[in-house]
Amino acid sequence: MSTFWSLWIIAITVITTVGVCWILFANMKVVVKEKPKDGEVPKTGHVYDGIEEYDNPLPGWWFNMFVGSVVFSIIYLVLYPGMGNFPGVLGWTSDKQWQEQEKKAEDRFEVVYETFKDQSIEELALNPEAFKIGRRLFGNNCAVCHGSDGRGSYGFPDLTDDDWLYGGTPEAIEFSITHGRSGMMPGWAAAIGQEGVNQVTEYIFKFGGREHDASLAEGGEKVFASFCAGCHGADGKGNQALGAPNLSDDIWLYGRSPELIKTSIRSGRQGLMPAQNEQLHASKIRLLTGYVYSLAHQ
Repeated sequence: MSTFWSLWIIAITVITTVGVCWILFANMKVVVKEKPKDGEVPKTGHVYDGIEEYDNPLPGWWFNMFVGSVVFSIIYLVLYPGMGNFPGVLGWTSDKQWQEQEKKAEDRFEVVYETFKDQSIEELALNPEAFKIGRRLFGNNCAVCHGSDGRGSYGFPDLTDDDWLYGGTPEAIEFSITHGRSGMMPGWAAAIGQEGVNQVTEYIFKFGGREHDASLAEGGEKVFASFCAGCHGADGKGNQALGAPNLSDDIWLYGRSPELIKTSIRSGRQGLMPAQNEQLHASKIRLLTGYVYSLAHQ
């Protein structure tokens, strides 16, 4: 926060506090022009719609609560941040409190995580207690992209089948969760033109066992060999070392319709899974790996 805005907030806070106190004490007693007769309640002289305002003092409980609130606010603003850039004498911040609470939670649950440290990923996948913890970790960290059931959505892989971009072994899954993945397919429109896009699409349909145009597929074979086989392989079965998907199993990350496939070829695709090693401890990642592994082996 700049110095100007810091001073602005301080000034507004002080003026407001002093102002409400002045209003309270300045109006504790109203000067009455006419003295009341014996036995009559003093009036302020204010009349509205036939209703006269009595000059009764504020209730003692209300006045005391107001003064107490002002005193509390002053003490609070001294101890905690609230006056511009002044951090408060206690040095409290929401980040610091969150970190302290997170540390307490980590210390508390690390004992639970330690009970699973000697179990393999395959064993964790079959352990009911580990499964429950892994499911909660998945719901908090992965479900927003892959869905609560792990079946993915447009652009996000289905984790319940046996089709893996980077491998479905426990080690590969754990590496993906820990370090993340960054996939990139370049667009080929400039290199092969729209005709080449159409030909490659039909060729992919051919070795995927789908209905296709034979004449276009014949031309697409040559284009595929020149521009696509380097990553996806001559048979289109992909390359897990590169994260190149299998094009022959009719499982599509961005949709199976001809137009969506042509869009992928023409414009390319870019995918990113963020690394979780800065968000989750290694013990949590192992439990999460066990849960993800179990999704495809239930």
